[in-house]
Amino acid sequence: MYGFSITVSGSMDSVVEKVIEALKTEGFGVLTEIDVQAILKEKIDVDRKPYKILGACNPHLANQAINAEPDIGLLLPCNVLVREEDDGSMTVAFMDPSAVLELVDQPGVHDLAVQVKSKLEKVRDLLKHH
Repeated sequence: MYGFSITVSGSMDSVVEKVIEALKTEGFGVLTEIDVQAILKEKIDVDRKPYKILGACNPHLANQAINAEPDIGLLLPCNVLVREEDDGSMTVAFMDPSAVLELVDQPGVHDLAVQVKSKLEKVRDLLKHH
């Protein structure tokens, strides 16, 4: 698997807010927020349930990763997905950096991926208690 997730309750806006706050506790900022639902409606007139992709980045770890492998930016930032399910619950899914960064055969990148994964798992666990 290339990700891990948790199911939470709440509206899209409230869940995104909680995710952003939880990410901050582990040193991540959200650089991008892609509203897939709005884009698909506007561009191809498709109606979907709320679906957002957040691009999360921990600047210290990103800097170390870029130093180890200049092309690593192709695999950054870490995507965090927030989507509404058919039953109205919300899924928050995290890209598994160790699965993705294993594509990079570079010393140091593996250890960084393990660190990032551990931080993202802490973020997921924080969301359990909301």
